[in-house]
Amino acid sequence: MTFPSRASAPRQVAAPHALLYVYLKLIIVALCWGGTFIAGHLVAASLPTMLAATGRFIVAVLMLFALVWKAEGRIPGLTRTQFLHTFALGLTGIFAYNAFFFVALNNMPAGRTALFVSLNPVMTALLVATLFGERLGVRKWAGIAIAFLGAAIIIARGDLLGAARDISGSLGKGELCMLGAVFSWACYTLIGRSAMKTLSPLVATAYGTLWGLVLLAVGAVPEVPGFDWSRLSLPVIGALLYIGAFGTVIGFVWYYEGVQRIGPSRAAIFTNLVPVFGVLLAALLLDEPLTLSMITGGALAVLGVTIMNLTPGKARRAPAPVGTGRGT
Repeated sequence: MTFPSRASAPRQVAAPHALLYVYLKLIIVALCWGGTFIAGHLVAASLPTMLAATGRFIVAVLMLFALVWKAEGRIPGLTRTQFLHTFALGLTGIFAYNAFFFVALNNMPAGRTALFVSLNPVMTALLVATLFGERLGVRKWAGIAIAFLGAAIIIARGDLLGAARDISGSLGKGELCMLGAVFSWACYTLIGRSAMKTLSPLVATAYGTLWGLVLLAVGAVPEVPGFDWSRLSLPVIGALLYIGAFGTVIGFVWYYEGVQRIGPSRAAIFTNLVPVFGVLLAALLLDEPLTLSMITGGALAVLGVTIMNLTPGKARRAPAPVGTGRGT
């Protein structure tokens, strides 16, 4: 297992068989991330929101810092600026995202929740354009429009006119929380652009996860006295271990290995498989219905994001190396 570094040396072109191995690992990452919606649904039904998120990241923090030690030979210290950056990562991508995520899973089906993930790159692109004045271009705007149409179909359950007349009937607590999660992840991604100018993705994520865990643990304190610990069954513990180990640590390491090997734009396309796997696993394991609006809206959302990620030939041949601050 290899780890991305901060070096700015050009990415070496991998042999065809090596590329197939990278692609396979990225597909497994998408499958693992899709599975977090199933495991998270089980956890959210058994544990209070903050306790559930805290359990997930206890596992993740232990594994991430073990990987940092293996990759760096030590646990690197942080400057004041690095501390502020990683704390902001923990506040947005760990604390806020997971608070919204587990509330959403407790208020809507896992498959429907998974489809909202397709809005992550859309929200990120819009924030980049708004905050940094980055021009998106016709292709990206077209992709955003298609993705938003798909999301609207999912949210409205196929009845766009009915949703326009009564938006409260479509936007419930679960949907609003998932939109909050998407916004939190977009903020996390943008903050990561700055954090990874001086830190490797692995170190930045480890520290961000640590600070996020501290915030979640503080939030979980009021939930402890009234919690029935008999609800912490073996399946729930197994689901927490899955989300922490496979959904957080292995998914992160393999994803950034893919970014290092094939570039951020090409690796990002594989994340479009996350909602697909999430919906399919929810239908197979939780017997959730697979409706026409979910299929249509999900397909449009994936298509829109794919169009956004299409890179002109020149950029595709020379993607930016990991750690330059561009983010992924």
